[in-house]
Amino acid sequence: MKRFTAFFVGAMMGGLVGATLALLLAPSSGMEIRSQMQDRAERLREEIRKAAAERRDELEEQLAALRAPKPEN
Repeated sequence: MKRFTAFFVGAMMGGLVGATLALLLAPSSGMEIRSQMQDRAERLREEIRKAAAERRDELEEQLAALRAPKPEN
């Protein structure tokens, strides 16, 4: 578990450093990058909301099927 935690922390730190360098060295202006990031974040939020709603519907259907009275033989 200790090795996994160390790996995870290292991966997160590497990702943050990489993202920071990418933003600093990007050929676009800061305003353009922020706009692009906001657009991508909004699309991601919408995808997550849609997936969550679909999963909720599936689970509600399953729950309704489990609650339905079972036919007696």
